[in-house]
Amino acid sequence: MKLSVDRVAEAPTEHHFEADADWWREWTGAGEDYSYAVAEWPRFEVRACAQGEDLALEGSLDAAIDVECSRCLKRYRQGVRGSFGVTLEPIRDRRPPDPESIEMLERFGLCLGDELDSGWYRGKEILIDPLLAEATAVAMPFQPVCRDECMGLCPQCGVDRNRASCDCKDQRPESPFAALAVLQKDAEESS
Repeated sequence: MKLSVDRVAEAPTEHHFEADADWWREWTGAGEDYSYAVAEWPRFEVRACAQGEDLALEGSLDAAIDVECSRCLKRYRQGVRGSFGVTLEPIRDRRPPDPESIEMLERFGLCLGDELDSGWYRGKEILIDPLLAEATAVAMPFQPVCRDECMGLCPQCGVDRNRASCDCKDQRPESPFAALAVLQKDAEESS
């Protein structure tokens, strides 16, 4: 998605962008080996306004993925929603901090700072796809869970504890330090 810097005014303007399979592959690096499938391609809303020479970009994304629960392994659909905000300063004669930032600036007309809330731009036109891709990556679930109450699979017999119970004993130690007590006992017996 391109933004013309000259057309960004002090009053916020709305821009809408819907990703497709090609955008997803290019910008997220997602291939066939991922444990999720995109059910609804991301839709982005971006508000842009000028603050002096700086550009303020705020936006949101909305998508859905079919993913496997990290507790019970059931497939389910999860919404992916997020918001972002970044202020881009003109780079002028400053030098970006690393080679990757230099490449981004040359290729896209912008580079993001270490935090997602700041960065630099150069030129009359910037491609904001790197920002949209970062916002998407941040919004993706790290360990998806079908529901907060999901009890997962039994580690001994593998039964889905959401659907059935089992007679397996919970082999959790009584204390998180129980393993240390065993080591201490072994050390005392060997001395």
